[in-house]
Amino acid sequence: MALTDDAITAIKSMIISGEFPPGSRLPREDDLAQRLGLSRSSLREAVRALTAMQILVTKQGDGTYVSSLEPHLLLENLSFASDVSQGDTALQLLQVRRLLEPQATALAATRITEADLEELRAILERSRAADDVEEFIRCDMDFHRTLIALVGNPVLSMLLEILSTQTQRVRILRGTQVGRAIEHVHREHEAILAALAARDAQLAAAASAVHVAAVEQWLADSLAAEEA
Repeated sequence: MALTDDAITAIKSMIISGEFPPGSRLPREDDLAQRLGLSRSSLREAVRALTAMQILVTKQGDGTYVSSLEPHLLLENLSFASDVSQGDTALQLLQVRRLLEPQATALAATRITEADLEELRAILERSRAADDVEEFIRCDMDFHRTLIALVGNPVLSMLLEILSTQTQRVRILRGTQVGRAIEHVHREHEAILAALAARDAQLAAAASAVHVAAVEQWLADSLAAEEA
């Protein structure tokens, strides 16, 4: 495993240095293995690992290439970590979300249009009409996704979505008194929307912070109940 790790580090270093820029083709397996002083099997393991990370892309019959290395592509692998996060790890992810999302919401308040407001209102109407938890969560994610997209930063959008995935949201919601929790979320979303409609960045940030902090508190209470 140590040799494979060395190979991963070496290939990453070549990419970072610009020797293998995005979209470039790696040398033939024999040539690269010899250059790195590794066996072909160790190199193959390294290529498989880097392909899983979406750093490399293998094209059947054509060779191995460096991916586009777009940040949102590389961040996709973190979604699984959020999906399976439990306990303190899930709480830590929400704490990071609380640091980022209010500021993004404040920025969105300075850029939002009437058409954007109508889209967000329509999402909240669907949320009110949702028949089950999964549909409510989908609307919840659509609301936040649409809101954060107003900032115009795909990396931020991807990162915030990773910090609170659908799987994680369903788990947290089901760990609460669902009906009451959903009603709280509706009120918090309406408060965020009202601040956005007023183009009040500070109020939007405060409403967002209250909302994310409430989700964080629900999770903390759920964890405390499990430990009791």
